[in-house]
Amino acid sequence: MRETRGDYGGGVASEPQQLPAVHEAWLPREHALHRPRHGGRQLTALISALLFFTTPALLWVFGVRPGEIENHKLASFPGLDKGWGFFTDMPAWAIDQLSFRPGAIAAADAISRGVFGEGAPLDQPPPQQQAGPIPAPPAPTPSKTAPTQGPTPNAASGYRRVVQGRDGWLYYGYDADAKCDPSRPLPETIDKINELRQAVEQSGRRFEFVVAPDKSTMVPQFLPDTYPGKDCSRSAESGTWHWMLKDARAIDLRPELRASEGRVQRPIYPSNDTHWSDEGALVMTRAIANAIKPGVTQTWVSVPMGQYDAVADLPPLISKQGTKTNTLYSLRPDGIVDRAGETNGDIDRPVYRTASPLIGTVDEKVLIYGDSFTKASSRYLSGAFTNLTMLAHFTQKTSQAEAVDAFVNANVVILEAVERSVAGGQLAFIDPGFLAAVKKALAEHPIR
Repeated sequence: MRETRGDYGGGVASEPQQLPAVHEAWLPREHALHRPRHGGRQLTALISALLFFTTPALLWVFGVRPGEIENHKLASFPGLDKGWGFFTDMPAWAIDQLSFRPGAIAAADAISRGVFGEGAPLDQPPPQQQAGPIPAPPAPTPSKTAPTQGPTPNAASGYRRVVQGRDGWLYYGYDADAKCDPSRPLPETIDKINELRQAVEQSGRRFEFVVAPDKSTMVPQFLPDTYPGKDCSRSAESGTWHWMLKDARAIDLRPELRASEGRVQRPIYPSNDTHWSDEGALVMTRAIANAIKPGVTQTWVSVPMGQYDAVADLPPLISKQGTKTNTLYSLRPDGIVDRAGETNGDIDRPVYRTASPLIGTVDEKVLIYGDSFTKASSRYLSGAFTNLTMLAHFTQKTSQAEAVDAFVNANVVILEAVERSVAGGQLAFIDPGFLAAVKKALAEHPIR
């Protein structure tokens, strides 16, 4: 014990002796701060973490590469410049780099079906996840957020990203969500569409509005007996079409789509994709051409040219992979010359197609301002018009000024949108700022 000069009258006082610092596990069991070690559990956790984070790197070294099985790019290795973000981003990278993840997901789905009689709920992302097969715009009014790559069903309300139907059929969940929980009332959406129509027609241009039906509308027979939003969406469907046809004066593709289905004796929407197949693309192409120039398609000849496979858009939303098989057709407007072009993989920027006039073609400057159904139909649209511009109205790659210029440079404006986007009010071209810019530009550049 060390002695020091005290503070009271110069006497001698002693400092209390300090206990050495020890780990709480070394304290007597009776001590209030005693905490036992969990050496075995800690070691197991450390080994598991080490295997989880190093396995992807080791597999990469030996040439094993993971594939993209969901609707997003694989997470990249986090950089040290992110600070603490290096640690928070590491799990996402490790999960995406697990090459055996597709097998694990398939096993989980098989177990779920074998034990519970239904597939594993792989299509229920957290509400902030943004994914979807149908590109669509951010909603102009903020009652619901629409992601960049397409609307995501409202997870908080129980809607599914993918509705799994009978015989392996898949449907996009937003078909139901849009009608049950729209971002804006349908009459308001139609009023805005008619405002755009009026601006185009007052400038001396032609305007047509065409709606691509949802797969659930055209092929309902494979829908399950129950699914979130079934009752309200099915009851709202007839009213939605009534108002789109009556008040928005939309071109009704449904009768011809059913007739085409009867001719090929099968549904013309693939079982695992939300878009129509080439038969549907030809139906819309004919309908648009006849709307602009009645009877122009009487000389058209289209015959099957073989089949092709493409990536299906719905399986990735439930962490799977899948392909669809479509039939390829020719398009001979005059009955002789095949004018069918290549399918455009991207209409986020204006796509221009020109050709010499031919019997059966529409010789007008046409703008088709559409969505992914326009893209899926681009092979045949390119063959029907001699001066065609195709542009997506949901794109973020084209500025508002460029989109407005596309309207100004056209003599005929075709507005195309899928049923669910109209029903849900998820349409970028009804944004007040865009409407004002289009109206101003068209008024300044009439074509009378």
